[in-house]
Amino acid sequence: MASLLLEIGAEELPAAFCPAALAQLGQLITASLQDWHFDALPWQGFATPRRLGVLVQNLPPRQKDLVKTRKGPPARQAFHRDQPTAAAQGFAQRCGLAVEDLTIRATPKGEFVFAEVRQPGQATGDLLQEAIPTWIGAIQGKRLMRWGTGTQRFSRPIRWLVALLNDELLPVRLEQTSPAVTAQANSYGPRRGWRCDPLPIATAEAYGTILRKAGIIPDRQQRQEEIRRLIESRAAALGAVPQLKPALLEELTDLVEAPGIIVGRIEERFLSLPAEVSAMEMVTHQRYVPLLQTPADPLALDAHGVLDPHFLAITNASPLADEALITQGNERVLRARLADGAFFYDQDRSQPLEDYLPRLEGVTFAAGLGSLRDRTDRLVRQAQAVAMALQQQNGTLQMNQQALSRAALLCKADLVTQMVGEFPELQGVMGAKYAVASGEGSQVAEAIREHYLPSGADDLLPASHLGRALALSERLELLVSIFATGQRPTGSSDPFALRRAGNGLLHILVDCGWSLNLVSLLEAACSQSAKDFPNLTVDPVALLAELLAFLQQRLRTMLAELELDYDIINAVAAEAQEPGALLQDPVDVVCRGRLLQRLRDAGALAPIQTVVQRAARLAEKGDLQRHQCNPKDCVDASLFSSPAEGAVLAALEALAPLTRARDHHGYERLLMGLGRLSPKLQAFFDGEDSVMVMALDPDVRRNRLNLLAILRNQALVIADFSRLSG
Repeated sequence: MASLLLEIGAEELPAAFCPAALAQLGQLITASLQDWHFDALPWQGFATPRRLGVLVQNLPPRQKDLVKTRKGPPARQAFHRDQPTAAAQGFAQRCGLAVEDLTIRATPKGEFVFAEVRQPGQATGDLLQEAIPTWIGAIQGKRLMRWGTGTQRFSRPIRWLVALLNDELLPVRLEQTSPAVTAQANSYGPRRGWRCDPLPIATAEAYGTILRKAGIIPDRQQRQEEIRRLIESRAAALGAVPQLKPALLEELTDLVEAPGIIVGRIEERFLSLPAEVSAMEMVTHQRYVPLLQTPADPLALDAHGVLDPHFLAITNASPLADEALITQGNERVLRARLADGAFFYDQDRSQPLEDYLPRLEGVTFAAGLGSLRDRTDRLVRQAQAVAMALQQQNGTLQMNQQALSRAALLCKADLVTQMVGEFPELQGVMGAKYAVASGEGSQVAEAIREHYLPSGADDLLPASHLGRALALSERLELLVSIFATGQRPTGSSDPFALRRAGNGLLHILVDCGWSLNLVSLLEAACSQSAKDFPNLTVDPVALLAELLAFLQQRLRTMLAELELDYDIINAVAAEAQEPGALLQDPVDVVCRGRLLQRLRDAGALAPIQTVVQRAARLAEKGDLQRHQCNPKDCVDASLFSSPAEGAVLAALEALAPLTRARDHHGYERLLMGLGRLSPKLQAFFDGEDSVMVMALDPDVRRNRLNLLAILRNQALVIADFSRLSG
């Protein structure tokens, strides 16, 4: 068995290209091995900024011979009186066989002549020699280039190629590169200045060891762990905490192949900048790692006591012969960047945040929706409506509506500042700081900062009441406005991130446990949109229906993300008679779903389910409306003929008040009460005092069906048990 080493050496590859290209190369190799009828073989990938490599082990020396059965003419035409005819001779000649090698086999259509044609397998080396240029040419990526006079397309010019089968050099040649590249048994070490030392590769299996001895860590995962270790150990030595976000670590991994680290210093004067600004300058422009001494106060106007005066930079090729000079160069570049940031910061604070509002009039929000200033007015109106609804539906919730309106008015003003123009990622963050600098209250500033949260699936949620209310308002306004233009998410296209807005809206409500009737809020907003956007000819009724359908689907998606079983989702999200019923209180839907899932996981749901489903199946034969939960309204005890009926009635009367308790505790008590009905229902159906539900007397029959329907309806307060499986 043999091992293949393939290394594609290139000029510095873009960080985003390396992982994707390596995955493609692995897929191409796997497909070729299948085409060659080789078994699935393990392969190891290597990716650095200057090389892509794979090591495939346990390759057989050659393909197995391939035997193909070819069907010829009918036997009666191929042989006459046991002698071969011209048909048989011609068929044998076409197959490269003697007539004596032909066989006759019976088929459903009679006897035919067959030939077993053996195709000798090719040597593995010959297959690889032909396949390797094809693999390289098939690798795709963004902005591929050609260089020199060649026609080869790759992310960066290919400069060398290593192709070894064990210790045998494969004669692979890339003819379309400029100049042509021929495979060799030499790789190259880290770039030191303009010099790269050749690294002779004796065998394919020795590749990783040879590169590691030269300081290169070819395995991407190992290199990432080494970078993390370097950063954490050096930060600990400085008594600081590194701000190493996953995206930065991923990029650093693909920017170096022989990781080293240097420590630079930030000039004291730049600590007057907010920590977020300095960190953004370091990470976005220079890929440095900022260090914190203490957690940053999001409303702080400078970084004193928060940002450590040092930063970390990952270098390529370690150890560095001229580390001091390289450190000075990195400090000089960062100094220029921070000076730009300080200029933007001073310029932006030269006027109050409110003075930026007129500039929003010159920025279009979206076609047909007016300017950002127009959107701000809609946000203020929406925030007031949300605040009133929240306080009405959540009795103990207190909210400073004046502060909320002020935050809604100012929350988009920072979009036209110089700092946010340079770093759009700081929107909201800088708005909060400029609000503080302008003398706005901390509640207003915090709401401005939080109203963009969450910006992604793993992002933090708003923590303050005003921040949550403003974030809800912003998403409601966005959904109504964009849907009014007719631009709905389709497939993978969602340019306004409406799915993320819908998800964020629901996650905020669930996180803080607020009841909020989204249907009434959306209904009012849709009616208002017809007045706000006269040029769009908005149909409020149709717009509302589309928004309700969209958000109900988002709610079902969230329930699935909470790991609720599919049938439980169907049970708690069963369509009610009125459109958008689920959105009258999304938190209530989630509460009921989580309760059912917890009971199922504990094994306590099955007996309750048995009771409810048995009663519900018979109740469907009656005509009692599903909203009726109190047996006093529809069950006549004078029609009872058995104590079993009275026992069921007494239990249902005791449970009736719980159907109005819209909280987790009330729902759990209701479910447990329904579960305790099991022996009473057993006696009702099958005991000594059992009754026949479908009695001949229509009044008795209706009375008994109503009794069972009440049980069904009380369970419907939590879920439609008919949709539960099992």
